[in-house]
Amino acid sequence: MIKGISGSRMVMEALREEGVETVFGYPGGAALNIYDETYKQSYFKHVLTRHEQAAVHAADGYARASGKVGVAFVTSGPGFTNAVTGLATAYSDSIPLILISGQVPTSLIGTDAFQEIDAVGISRPCVKHNYLVRSIEELPRILKEAFYIARSGRPGPVHVDIPKDITAAVGDFDYPTEIKMPTYKPTYKGNAKQIKKALEVIAEAKRPLLYLGGGVVAANASELVRKFSAKTGIPAVETLMGLGVLAHEDKNLLSMVGMHGSYAANMAMSETDLIIALGVRFDDRVTGKLSEFAKNAKIIHVDIDPSSISKIVNAHFPIVGDLNCVLEEMVEKVSVNEQNLTAWREILARYDALNPLDYKDSDEIIKPQWVVRETAKILKESGKDAVIATDVGQHQMWVAQFYPFDRPRQLITSGGQGTMGFGLPAALGAKNAMPESTVVNFTGDGSILMNIQELMTATEIDKPVINIILNNNFLGMVRQWQTFFYGERYSSTDLSLQPDFVKIAEGFGGAGFVCRTKDEFRSALKEAMACGKTAVLDVRVDRFEDVLPMVPAGAAIYNMILKSKE
Repeated sequence: MIKGISGSRMVMEALREEGVETVFGYPGGAALNIYDETYKQSYFKHVLTRHEQAAVHAADGYARASGKVGVAFVTSGPGFTNAVTGLATAYSDSIPLILISGQVPTSLIGTDAFQEIDAVGISRPCVKHNYLVRSIEELPRILKEAFYIARSGRPGPVHVDIPKDITAAVGDFDYPTEIKMPTYKPTYKGNAKQIKKALEVIAEAKRPLLYLGGGVVAANASELVRKFSAKTGIPAVETLMGLGVLAHEDKNLLSMVGMHGSYAANMAMSETDLIIALGVRFDDRVTGKLSEFAKNAKIIHVDIDPSSISKIVNAHFPIVGDLNCVLEEMVEKVSVNEQNLTAWREILARYDALNPLDYKDSDEIIKPQWVVRETAKILKESGKDAVIATDVGQHQMWVAQFYPFDRPRQLITSGGQGTMGFGLPAALGAKNAMPESTVVNFTGDGSILMNIQELMTATEIDKPVINIILNNNFLGMVRQWQTFFYGERYSSTDLSLQPDFVKIAEGFGGAGFVCRTKDEFRSALKEAMACGKTAVLDVRVDRFEDVLPMVPAGAAIYNMILKSKE
């Protein structure tokens, strides 16, 4: 116990107890006491972003790359409302994060005071839990609970709103060593009878399929999934959030499944007789038209969150529990029918040969898919570990399709919310978590402008990030939908008028490059990797290249568009 310290100091001591090394944030009036204590402490490094949304995205990227809880500070009113997009992004993807916001003094709450907003009311739909601190006595317990809730069970963001008078008040800091919450008790060990039933149905299946999602990454269960995959030889598909659970070269991996999944992966999901769903939520981007989804399949669904099971697709064999606990039992006892699997693999191989995941390259114009593959090649030749962040749009899907991810937490991307502007600040967070790794942010000419001010943050903290803009002078994914479904009426998607990205990069203290040929790109990327500065590569790519395959909204996932519109 530490006697007689302020609420702001309690925040510092709680972060020390939790082993927090980096905090991202932006100060303001209601958070001044917190920032004054931040100035005095030496427990963690504070990174000043240039926008509150970016602070939360950076904390999110830090958490995704490291597996630790990300932490951000913001002030009240617009400081908090700017941060909401970051909370929603983390919530959709189950990212452990603590947002500590300043609030007006307790006596002013409800009076429409300057920079007052009902932060707890606003955050409620997009956090795992939230608190409005009402007394100095409850602050230590709340901070402990916040970290416990964020990282346990199905991870997620927790919001703690602290009025300014409580950050100034003095009390005793008695930080709990453990938390017992009667209304919150995650189930970690799976039901033995359900596991036994699941193993029996796996042994009998003719066309089993592993369906792997972000929950595997969150649970740090990838090694066990790899053991399960290697022992059984069952074909596997991954969601966007699950990329890297199996290595790209794994012979059992078909690729990503869903709206922009490969032909083989989507046909496998459509024709399987048993889905082994691990850490997934059967979201609409994967299922497509629900009435047509995996019509002949039994479903084993393993997830730590009971509310996710049978929420969208009925699970015949539900197993609530931590993936590590459940898979440890399953790996030891699982068996398959090899004869059935051989026939199933042959069918999937024919699908892959019929419509492989590929593109038509060009010597005249840079294809975005080539940029992704060439980046991977150059990064591999460097011998350094690479972390890949993305913004949202066509470039995100090309990265998902063509970058050879070989480990979990290698891809940092916004899945559930599809948040444009996420990539650069998230890449900064990842670079802070993995300073020895090369961090590359693939972005679009639309997305990059949403948080481009964070180039200043990157320069200030000397954490170089390489930003590759796949510049097609369009809001590309929206343009693609307009091409296929809106009669080529490109309403508000043409970005022909653009800034000089090289000058912008240089103005923020970074390095800028324009790449119009393949040789220019190769040279620019290698120079960016060597220059020691945050870099922006403006890569001029084919304007009308489409992300294919593509499942139209509301269609069955086997009804894929495989060719661009003539």
